[in-house]
Amino acid sequence: MDRNDVDWKGYWIATTTPFEKDGSLDEAALRQGMRSYPGMGITGVLVNGTSGEWFSQTDAERRRVAEIAVEELSGKIPVVIGCTTYTATHTGELARHAETIGADGVLSTPPPYCVPSPREVIRYFQDMSEYVDKPIMVYNWARGTNVEIKWDTAVELAKIKNLVAIKDSTTNRLQMIETIENVGDKVRIFAPLVSRLGLAVIRGIGGDGNIDGCPTAAPFGSDFYESVARGDDEQAKAVADRYVAMMSKLSRPDWSSIYGTLQAQMKACMNMMGQPGGYPRLPILPIEDPESLAALREILTSAGLLEPAARAKAV
Repeated sequence: MDRNDVDWKGYWIATTTPFEKDGSLDEAALRQGMRSYPGMGITGVLVNGTSGEWFSQTDAERRRVAEIAVEELSGKIPVVIGCTTYTATHTGELARHAETIGADGVLSTPPPYCVPSPREVIRYFQDMSEYVDKPIMVYNWARGTNVEIKWDTAVELAKIKNLVAIKDSTTNRLQMIETIENVGDKVRIFAPLVSRLGLAVIRGIGGDGNIDGCPTAAPFGSDFYESVARGDDEQAKAVADRYVAMMSKLSRPDWSSIYGTLQAQMKACMNMMGQPGGYPRLPILPIEDPESLAALREILTSAGLLEPAARAKAV
């Protein structure tokens, strides 16, 4: 199995998991969000990833979130289930459940906290692959794991029997390009490519798509990849400029969020846009201070995603 066994490409999102204020799972909001994504031009979803706050859910909750996603999106767009845990055995068990319910694929980072070596990362994914026949996506998320999957490790990972994709959430653009150069012909590469640089990389070297956290930037991300697909590079550049302008106001170069923890900031933006963001779950706290909320509203308004405050009140 390799990249040719899946048709994963374009603008995906890592879905958030909406919780009630008391921390309980809001299943109705979760379903509402899932139903809305295909209409936004989103071409695939990752469920129970970083954005989905997998780390604060029980296994039963993670399974339930996965089931709802598959129920709502099966046959519409690909659904990949995040199964990250600290051991290949535990991850494999969650992956097997995802396979049983009909997910299109499964995903994991290297084990968090323990900081495994490249050799140990390779063994982890080899062991995980023994639990499922479904396609596997590797998630390179150094900010959350303190492990950066470099291109030479990616070459070895690409040899695993059912590994077909890498979500390369790296801040190191040169490394991203090296990974695409060395394994892009074997596995699908999702990377931070919505930019003029990203367009040049796609045209000259390769790359299949983005997986952003939450649907806030979907109007820009989906337009970018639709423009790329039809060969309209001028439109792709124009929409990429708008995307970069907005995202640079929401996150720092190391991808930390400016106005709160990543998931809290995502959900605040979603709620302002009328999307079912809900609340984050402890230990993450919601963004509630007026200054931060006003700043986020201004960013979304400047990007053309919200009506100006005065006009909104008039309506």
